[in-house]
Amino acid sequence: MPVSTPTVTAQDVDAAAQRLAGLVSMTPLTRSHRLSEATGAKVLLKREDLQPVRSYKNRGAINLISQLPPEDHGKGVVCASAGNHAQGVAFGCAALEVPARVFLPRTTPRQKRDRVAEIGGEFVEVIVGGATYDEAAAAALEDSRRTGATLIPAFDHPMTIAGQGTVAREVVGVLGHAPDVLVVPVGGGGLLAGALTWLRAQPDGDRTRVVGVEPAGAASMAAALAAGEPVTLSEVDPFVDGAAVKRAGDTTFPLVRDGRAELVAIPEGRVCQEMLALYQTEGIVAEPAGALAASALDSLDLQEGQTVVAVLSGGNNDVLRYPEVVERALVHEGRKHYFLVNFPQEPGALRRFLDEVLGPDDDIALFEYAKRSNRETGPALVGIELGSADDLEPLLRRMSQSSITVERIPPDSPLFRFIL
Repeated sequence: MPVSTPTVTAQDVDAAAQRLAGLVSMTPLTRSHRLSEATGAKVLLKREDLQPVRSYKNRGAINLISQLPPEDHGKGVVCASAGNHAQGVAFGCAALEVPARVFLPRTTPRQKRDRVAEIGGEFVEVIVGGATYDEAAAAALEDSRRTGATLIPAFDHPMTIAGQGTVAREVVGVLGHAPDVLVVPVGGGGLLAGALTWLRAQPDGDRTRVVGVEPAGAASMAAALAAGEPVTLSEVDPFVDGAAVKRAGDTTFPLVRDGRAELVAIPEGRVCQEMLALYQTEGIVAEPAGALAASALDSLDLQEGQTVVAVLSGGNNDVLRYPEVVERALVHEGRKHYFLVNFPQEPGALRRFLDEVLGPDDDIALFEYAKRSNRETGPALVGIELGSADDLEPLLRRMSQSSITVERIPPDSPLFRFIL
């Protein structure tokens, strides 16, 4: 496979680091005892959630905006974002007094919308519309063409990529050497492309195993590598909103391909497990994309004693999302299941179901009953939380032996979308 002439170089990343000094925080590497014990490696978290905008996205945005010629400032800038890039743009525009219009998809959590407006103040106008990031990006592009405002891409621009690459540069600067393994989240590929560009140019950078982690419901970079070029996914799961991108970047793709990155896809439910573990053990509030890299560590076959750095890329999580996070985690663990139960229209039917079917550690977490015109039976949607995933088979066995008709709703059923 031919290697492309790079659009971004390690020197561009070095220059970006100088440009960002004083505007971007140098975030710490913190040891995770939980993840270290679980993997046998020395796991360090690169805490980009501690940036002023709670994610690494300010790096690329500020690097690009700060290089705009003065004559372009009056026309302003425009961007599309799932939330974090918008905050980076808002931060840079407020600091440089450059007006901006920010397009956010409707799936962007309220917390992120409010933060964009707060950070940008009088210099930023927030426009919400479109079901996905890609629809918001199309609206931003049309705005740029119509008004002459400079488009600030979230990932697919050399200056954005160079700014994101300063994350890897800082990691090596703090450690004094390249890590054995660097794990980063992947949406459109800006962070991964920038990290690879800088790291592979260092004397010991080739020895580092670089892993890009995508959400299973939006693995656009893996699709691009398989096809040999960026392709558009037919649909994405928007839950990991900071990485739910339908199409990998045209600029990021060759940098990722030529940088010899390893890609893995992690189920959204596993991401939820890691979000809860980070909160409950380390006291870290991570958004779904922020927990993406750490959620992959238990599947990477890490070696004992290796120095592993996982980029915790963002902490802009709306607390109102935690019920869904818990729900998805339980489903992923095999402890939460849903059933359609056809109850006979007679006294004691529910009591019989409880006695015949439910185990001692099983709990009814949802019960929605809809009595129909049928006088014989009435359906109910029943959610059951198990004490252990191993309790499922005994539960299903008791259901099959019961006189009450029960139909399981599998997680891959279209009906499951209405539950979550």
